[in-house]
Amino acid sequence: MKKYFIWFLCLFLMIGCGRGGLNSNKAIDPANMDASVSPGDDFYQFANGNWLKNHPVPADYSRYGSFEELYEKNLRDLRKIMESAAQVGGHKMGTNLQKIGDFYASGMNIAKIEKDGLKPLQPLLNEIESIKTIHDVQKMVGKLHRIGISPLFLFFAEQDLKNSTLNIGWLYQGGLGLPDRDYYLEKSPRSAEIRNEYHQHLKRMFRLLGCPEEEAEKSASTVMTIETRLAKASMTRVEQRDPHATYHPTTLPEMQRKYRNFRWIEYINQLGADPSGRLNIAQPIFFRELNTMMQQIVVDDWKTYLRWQLIHATADYLNSDFENTHFDFYGKFLSGTQELQPRWKRILNTTSRSLGEAVGQIYVEQYFPPAAKERALDLVYNLKHAYAKRIRNLDWMSAATKEKALAKLDAFRIKIGYPERWIDYSELEINRESYVNNVLNANAFEVRRDMQKINKPVDLGEWHMSPQTVNAYYNPGVNEIVFPAGILQPPFFNFKADDPVNYGAIGAVIGHEMTHGFDDQGRQYDKNGNLNDWWTKQDEEKFNARAKIVIEQADNYTAIDTFTINGKLTLGENIADLGGLTIAFEALQIAMAKNPPKPLIGGFTPEQRFFLSWAQVWRSNIRRENQLLRLKTDMHSPAKYRTNGPLSNLPEFHKAFNVKQDQALYRAPEEVARIW
Repeated sequence: MKKYFIWFLCLFLMIGCGRGGLNSNKAIDPANMDASVSPGDDFYQFANGNWLKNHPVPADYSRYGSFEELYEKNLRDLRKIMESAAQVGGHKMGTNLQKIGDFYASGMNIAKIEKDGLKPLQPLLNEIESIKTIHDVQKMVGKLHRIGISPLFLFFAEQDLKNSTLNIGWLYQGGLGLPDRDYYLEKSPRSAEIRNEYHQHLKRMFRLLGCPEEEAEKSASTVMTIETRLAKASMTRVEQRDPHATYHPTTLPEMQRKYRNFRWIEYINQLGADPSGRLNIAQPIFFRELNTMMQQIVVDDWKTYLRWQLIHATADYLNSDFENTHFDFYGKFLSGTQELQPRWKRILNTTSRSLGEAVGQIYVEQYFPPAAKERALDLVYNLKHAYAKRIRNLDWMSAATKEKALAKLDAFRIKIGYPERWIDYSELEINRESYVNNVLNANAFEVRRDMQKINKPVDLGEWHMSPQTVNAYYNPGVNEIVFPAGILQPPFFNFKADDPVNYGAIGAVIGHEMTHGFDDQGRQYDKNGNLNDWWTKQDEEKFNARAKIVIEQADNYTAIDTFTINGKLTLGENIADLGGLTIAFEALQIAMAKNPPKPLIGGFTPEQRFFLSWAQVWRSNIRRENQLLRLKTDMHSPAKYRTNGPLSNLPEFHKAFNVKQDQALYRAPEEVARIW
């Protein structure tokens, strides 16, 4: 179940086929650089120019960079696990290896998937067709939610923001087929183009469901009408960044009284959740509109919408007609990807996602040595020490707020590599009969697990990423930073590299996640993970004044053509990048005092290697369509500005590369953004 209050290092990685993985054993390879560019004018290009020139985006990618290179290495490792597990008769029924093998084999059985077509979904399609009343519609919504398909809205377990020890049920806006509510509403040429193409996509999908041309056209219009109403009532991404704006606790009886056109009590019972205790309605305006729509929209239109939601959620697991049509819109048109990944990668990713910790347990046994965890922990502790030093020396924060900030920093939970207790998959049934049904069974298993958390104490040992994931996150509700085994490899973490390289890469990543605890959102949570105002009014005003500079800097970056970065949407990530890099550089000084590095390696000083390592982490080429999509939906700035943006605010960078006042990355002291 998706969590909405965890901040990730990098949103949705677009994974595709391999191009040789990491191409050099050198931690900093001069061959990847472009010496014709001054580091003070464009450090991203200086550090990565030749790599960018020599690594165009492959046909089955929408973006290709360091994350994808490392993920490719992980895919090759995971493929060995999957293919070994898929050998017939090799594993006892009910074991994790049997489930991994059968899941993977079911997806690789192209002939059966093509032959079956819609057959595995026919019972659900028949049930939707048999709907007679609005009550039937609502029961079908609940049934789809139970198998991980989410028409209309989302319901999941999440911490009570003001009682972080307890999980409660959250009701959250949803039900859209486009990636953002603004695409339905904006009058810009790009949004109009997307709406038109989406309408055509809907029509093509209804034709595949067997609708004649005229009926498919009508069905597409029906879905657009319903989703547009949902979009109009939805909060923007920027609005959702305020945790107070999405916190409206209530009880189930009170919710039923407020929104009486939906049978909420029956729905909660249908999901198997505890109906007692509190619920949170994240967006009351959205659920008020949904309540009205239950009365105004006719049953046949709801049936059309539910058919679409079912096929939209499962198209990737059906025959080639559905999969290719789905890809043509979401892959080619929206993201610019030219062709599908090889099938083994598509199935591997789905298997790894559906059986995350079952796969992860084997992955860490084979590919994550204990020494990697120990060294990563050393880095974290040095970063914490540096962060504490920075907080104590802040000239804008009062002593009272510093004390609470230090207490929060000290309370950080640190998770490295993999969980101490693995998920038990014994109740999940997986076989080789139907790929799509395996996916839905896995979804249903996760929904059941999620529903069982409601009105129960928070499990502090739970992970929200599998160990094989190339990513990291901060979870404000339990005040924890988490680094899966998948990311603790070059170029992020290199055993053979010197400290400056590791602190510039994984050190800055660690600092990034720590800073999420003190960004514009994370700072609103106390050391125990409760939404709690622990700042003095004066300190809050000073923080906001500094954050405003970060917003204004981002707003002035043109990412592509005339499209600029949204400073408010990307504020938290930009603060985390700036803070992470600052803290990592401070921690490097601590490390070098204990273990002095060589004065020059490859012609670069330790400080220069630190900043070069930072730049190579973010190197990536990206297709125009994907960049436009990310500017609308991604809370992270584009790679060039994740590199250059924070560096322009660091006097340490200016000194390391002798940046002059007339160069692009120089900022006068009064223009510098510095918070932590």
